[in-house]
Amino acid sequence: MLTFSSAELSAWLAAFLWPFARVLGLLISAPLFGNPRFPLRMRLGLALLITVVVTPTLPPVPQVAPDSLAGLGIFAQQLLIGLTMGFAVRLVFTAVEMAGELIGMQMGLGFAMFYDPQNAGQMPVVGQFLGVLTTLIFLALNGHLLMLSALAESFRDLPVGTLPGTGRWLDIAGWGAGIFSAALLLAMPVIATLLTVNLALAALTRSSPQLNVFAIGFPITLAVGFAALLLTLPWLPATAESLLRVAMERLFSLGR
Repeated sequence: MLTFSSAELSAWLAAFLWPFARVLGLLISAPLFGNPRFPLRMRLGLALLITVVVTPTLPPVPQVAPDSLAGLGIFAQQLLIGLTMGFAVRLVFTAVEMAGELIGMQMGLGFAMFYDPQNAGQMPVVGQFLGVLTTLIFLALNGHLLMLSALAESFRDLPVGTLPGTGRWLDIAGWGAGIFSAALLLAMPVIATLLTVNLALAALTRSSPQLNVFAIGFPITLAVGFAALLLTLPWLPATAESLLRVAMERLFSLGR
């Protein structure tokens, strides 16, 4: 009859539980997997499956009881690392949706809202449209597979029980600041075009006070905004691809 000691059971549980925390953290915060409409049972099942596949290839974990205070601290560390990895990729989607929101507000479509299941809230229609395009680009680049590959590699570069250096956290923070600058630059052509149209309408109203600018301003702004957005769409795939590639590089270098 096979018998196992409590120390052996504790070691086996720790070898599975701590990697599971990192995998689950990624699936909670990452695009697609972190969608609130993605069933919770499927998310947990996928996290379990990935953990079962990855665990045999991992380096030894710390000899700490998982139900101890130190074990709970390691669990929180791994969960934080997974959340950070997923958050780094989600920033790209948030930046593109932010660019669409700025464009929609300038076009006068700030009131046109749709429910966004990715963020579980209301999202302007232009932002949601650009977000869907970015999701398709992400899938076309096999970004979901690259993200899981970066997760598996992170266990080698950043073993269980260790945290990234302060420089890596600052790098992620700087990446977040830079990504929103990229969103503003992405929306800048349309915003500049609409600003020119608004200045022209202001000059026209100044020269002809009897002109009802509210009656003609909205259709003109809307038409010019859609035309400018149509002209800038060909640059969106290259920009989104560049941002996603940089995000993947951040993931692969998290533990280095």
